[in-house]
Amino acid sequence: MLVRPVGPSDTEAWLRMRCALWPEGSEAEHRTEIAAFLGRSAREPAAVLLAEDDAGRPLGFVELSIRPCAEGCRTNRVAYLEGWYVVPDARRRGVGRSLVGAAERWARAQGCTEFASDTQPDNEVSIAAHQALGFGDAGLVRCFKKEL
Repeated sequence: MLVRPVGPSDTEAWLRMRCALWPEGSEAEHRTEIAAFLGRSAREPAAVLLAEDDAGRPLGFVELSIRPCAEGCRTNRVAYLEGWYVVPDARRRGVGRSLVGAAERWARAQGCTEFASDTQPDNEVSIAAHQALGFGDAGLVRCFKKEL
């Protein structure tokens, strides 16, 4: 397995995986965000890493950013795991671990000493995956909104 930065030739595979991870977004929205990243006009994500098998088949990706703060963190430059996806038939085979390991190396190279992430409070699979890779619980935030 190889983990490497995403490139223009990965657009369709990245699009399919993004649509699976974030189905609430339209394909057009995902395409626009991918084009902005590849065109270097996007602020986020700061990096996207793709895992592929020995035959070059995409297995998953991570989208990373650097935030000025994150829940439970002390520094003002925190690497953030914005998105993390592994295709269903590649799960529980070390792909997620390899992606997060590569993300941690990227974060250290950016000068970060903390790495944060989030998930929905009821996403038990994601919670277990984060914990298995050494993430600790930083608290639960309930968000509110009000129409004006």
